Amino acid sequence: MKVNKKYSCLPAEEKGIHIINIRAIEDIGYDQHESTLLNSLSKNPDADCKYGLYFRDGKRKVDYILVYHYKRSSAGKTLARRAQQNDACVRSTKQDQPLPGKGVQLEMGESEPHMDYHEDDKRFRREEYEGNLVEAGLELERDEDTKIHGIGFVKIHAPWNVLCREAEFLKLKMPTKKMYQINQTHGLLKKINSVIQKITEPIQPKVAEHKPQTVKRLSYPFSREKQHLFDLSDKDTFFDSKTRSTIVYEILKRTTCTKAKYSMGITSLLANGVYSAAYPLHDGDYEGENVEPNDRKLLCEEWASYGVFYKYQPIDLVRKYFGEKIGLYFAWLGVYTQMLIPASIVGIIVFLYGCATVDENIPSMEMCDQRNNITMCPLCDKTCSYWKMSSACATARASHLFDNPATVFFSVFMALWAATFMEHWKRKQMRLNYRWDLTGFEEEEEAVKDHPRAEYEAKVLEKSLRKEHKHKETDKEKLTWKDRFPAYLTNFVGIIFMVGLTFAIVFGVIIYRISTAAALAISSTPSGRSSVRVTVTATAVIINLVVIIILDEVYGCIARWLTQIEVPKTDKNFEERLIFKAFLLKFVNAYTPIFYVAFFKGRFVGRPGDYVYIFHSFRMEECAPGGCLMELCIQLSIIMLGKQLIQNNLFEIGIPKMKKFIRYLKLKRRRSLDHEEHMKKKQRYEVDYNLEPFAGLTPEYMEMIIQFGFVTLFVASFPLAPLFALLNNIIEIRLDAKKFVTELRRPVAVRAKDIGIWYNILRGIGKLAVIINAFVISFTSDFIPRLVYLYMYSENGTMHGFVNHTLSSFNVSDFQAGTAPNDPLDLGYEVQICRYKDYREPPWSENKYDISKDFWAVLAARLAFVIVFQNLVMFMSEFVDWIIPDIPKDISQQIHKEKVLMVEVFMREEQGKLQMLETWNDKDKKKGENCNNHSPRLSRSCSGSLSSCHSYPLDV
Repeated sequence: MKVNKKYSCLPAEEKGIHIINIRAIEDIGYDQHESTLLNSLSKNPDADCKYGLYFRDGKRKVDYILVYHYKRSSAGKTLARRAQQNDACVRSTKQDQPLPGKGVQLEMGESEPHMDYHEDDKRFRREEYEGNLVEAGLELERDEDTKIHGIGFVKIHAPWNVLCREAEFLKLKMPTKKMYQINQTHGLLKKINSVIQKITEPIQPKVAEHKPQTVKRLSYPFSREKQHLFDLSDKDTFFDSKTRSTIVYEILKRTTCTKAKYSMGITSLLANGVYSAAYPLHDGDYEGENVEPNDRKLLCEEWASYGVFYKYQPIDLVRKYFGEKIGLYFAWLGVYTQMLIPASIVGIIVFLYGCATVDENIPSMEMCDQRNNITMCPLCDKTCSYWKMSSACATARASHLFDNPATVFFSVFMALWAATFMEHWKRKQMRLNYRWDLTGFEEEEEAVKDHPRAEYEAKVLEKSLRKEHKHKETDKEKLTWKDRFPAYLTNFVGIIFMVGLTFAIVFGVIIYRISTAAALAISSTPSGRSSVRVTVTATAVIINLVVIIILDEVYGCIARWLTQIEVPKTDKNFEERLIFKAFLLKFVNAYTPIFYVAFFKGRFVGRPGDYVYIFHSFRMEECAPGGCLMELCIQLSIIMLGKQLIQNNLFEIGIPKMKKFIRYLKLKRRRSLDHEEHMKKKQRYEVDYNLEPFAGLTPEYMEMIIQFGFVTLFVASFPLAPLFALLNNIIEIRLDAKKFVTELRRPVAVRAKDIGIWYNILRGIGKLAVIINAFVISFTSDFIPRLVYLYMYSENGTMHGFVNHTLSSFNVSDFQAGTAPNDPLDLGYEVQICRYKDYREPPWSENKYDISKDFWAVLAARLAFVIVFQNLVMFMSEFVDWIIPDIPKDISQQIHKEKVLMVEVFMREEQGKLQMLETWNDKDKKKGENCNNHSPRLSRSCSGSLSSCHSYPLDV
């Protein structure tokens, strides 16, 4: 029996005589067309097993696939196939069974070269590991006769008793027979809900799982002793494919291979190349003619298609197919995208307000008025000349689109939006936990299943072998901080170096901006000189974008390498450490150029006659007369849009396609020219093997978290950021869905009740956004200087004279030697006094060029605004957090109702048992009384029968 379980063999009547005849004909030398004719007249065995979804008997479903490489010469291909089929049928015990292909070597003798030591070692480990899987109760079937030559597949099936045992061990909640009514709304709310359902009906996916439910099955952790509680009417569908693959994967991780002092689970075997891949199968094809209906096809039609971008996501079906962890990611992405809709609408209104009031903005009108004849100081030494402020008219008008009183309101709104979004997600998460039966699930239960990673086991083994070599008695080894200290030191130095590299690149771009501005200022054409700022800003931002995209990929690889050398024990620890490092490096990489423009550019310039220089030759660059906010807007928009378009979309579409094409070329090169093999349809596990392996959700979350930072951190400078994020996410949802359904192997379902560490990162970004927007409004924009001028210095209560108030005067005779313009008459007249943007004393003052009192008044107002804004918005955010309950009231009622119903079920069960016992006790008493009324001999016989009566309920 053990042999049949381990490697299933077809009985002669199931195999079909045609297979044997064809092999014999091939060996004798008949021509290929005759064998093909014989094959075509017989029944196709691949159709019986639904092309790889079932074992060869067509009854047992394939729950998991193990893939391995093996070496075999093409000369012995036919003989090897036949020997492999016969070999699978004659295997005996785990220790004495012949190795795959051993019989071939004996028959071929010297013509077949002997496999090397490493191949034999891998085969030994596979033999032992698969034997241990059989002992764990799994059923295996090997297939080396595939279109992908040199690759073998082991199909795994979990029988009913194994599924029940593991479901009980994993505490999987399964639906019971008990059904109860879900509380429905009444009165006005019911009418409103019905109207909303009718309105939103066209945008609902046509999926059964997405329809509103009125009844729900009571769920309870599976128990073999309480199987009567569960609905086992159809055992084939009681455990769905997602649950079956999860159970098999847990057995694979727990089962070890102990030969040659190795203790290895499936993760170690994959890491050491014993197996090349391990994955569950997709449910079937998603396109083509005569495709049987399946969940994958339904997901492709109703979710992973750009034509349904306007519809809701079928989240319940996504969870059913991919598991809770992936379902929560797409649910979170859907909630985030929905919440971007009101933020986008308000952002558009703020932008339109700026467009409507640009002609009424007095400061920009004064800057554009050529009658003011304000002569500005040169922007660089020697080569730059004096210039008119009116030449910066376009920049001033454009700045008003984003630098107006409405942006302050928008910053407050976005801070409250972020708090509302987090609360809305928590409530949505609780609803999903209730629907998906995760209310009683705790992460500690998952910790029981956290097996050590392959690298950790290898390091522990290496450490124990070193101690054994030194003849020391050792207990069970584990890695301490001393073992990891070199890795920690490497991590610290590596991260500091990467952050320093990012700063150095930003500094290099600053040098480029300064030198390019000086070079373009030499241009003889007036139009060239007038477009210096725009040209320098645009080219510098494009350079920043290219560097950010390149470094993003580099930092992702470096963060993974730094995490690997730390050797975390479990996959969860590995993922958390990787997320922290990758987020830190990518955050610094994406936002450093923006932070420079927002808070450092123009702050340390100096003044005419006493400028600050870099390397004694490059003068620090200044902000435009309208402020740095417009440049910050350009920087933010180009980086955000370019990163989303190139990195998030083109890379996600292009790279998987390219990898798939490369794998196709490799397989085509190795494919045989055999006509029979070429015409044969691929099995499901062969098709899935050609797909890209699932690499985790970290990249998907990371790009959305970085985008969330763009939307919230500097939203005061770019109100249209939520709109562009919304448009990107509409595409991103369908792009990710298409990738999961069509481009990736099916991932193992993982239970999770929340999005983990990402929620804390989101909250941190939301808090940081309040502080950054307060500083952007007060220090980067001119909002505070305008308020100070309006209420302290304006003579008539208007903004007339504001531009002149923000400019200081400089006597051109005070220029340092060698820094005055080479062409002082470039404007057509001699300049004696030029103006520059700063609050300083005039040259005719006693303390000329010293900082004036106006500067300190504005600085005090700015700091006061930061404190008031930050505390006010933080208080409002906390108030929103407090006033919105984390758990919806109806969900808390339903959870309580479930607990009460479960108690009732068990109370009824206990009452039934007590009644049964009382019934048997009453029967025993009656029989005892009857025996007392008869003779002693009869009494003895009755006593014997009485003892048998007492034994009967025990047997029951």
